Amino acid sequence: MGAKKIADVKGKKRMMLSMEMKMEIIKKYEAGMRLSVLAKEYGRNPSTIGTTLKEAIKAATHSKGVTVFSNKRSHLYDEMERLLLVWIKDKEMAGDIITEAIICQKASAIFNDLVRAQADADAGEGTSKQEPPEFKASHG
Repeated sequence: MGAKKIADVKGKKRMMLSMEMKMEIIKKYEAGMRLSVLAKEYGRNPSTIGTTLKEAIKAATHSKGVTVFSNKRSHLYDEMERLLLVWIKDKEMAGDIITEAIICQKASAIFNDLVRAQADADAGEGTSKQEPPEFKASHG
């Protein structure tokens, strides 16, 4: 399946990239092909190819709320968020009232438990002790 024509723009036909074509572009880029070569091969502007690749990177993020890649974000935050969502769903199913303050307290408790569990696991392996990541529950 090729590109779809969407509209006329000042005498030019705009062509939309199909999902199959986007997947091909991403695979070729990951295999080492340069962006400019891909643009020439597909007859597109390099910015179009770059946008397709950025969309692929955004889709690959693990945390739904994260918009900026950062080395400071530990896997503990993802695990805490997952466990917190499970706890919230359980409370809602039970019909309990949950306030922001309660959620913040529970998030801090879960995070501290995860940090303690990781410290115990690191001590058992003889790994050097790292400073635990800082966590402050926000009301956002």
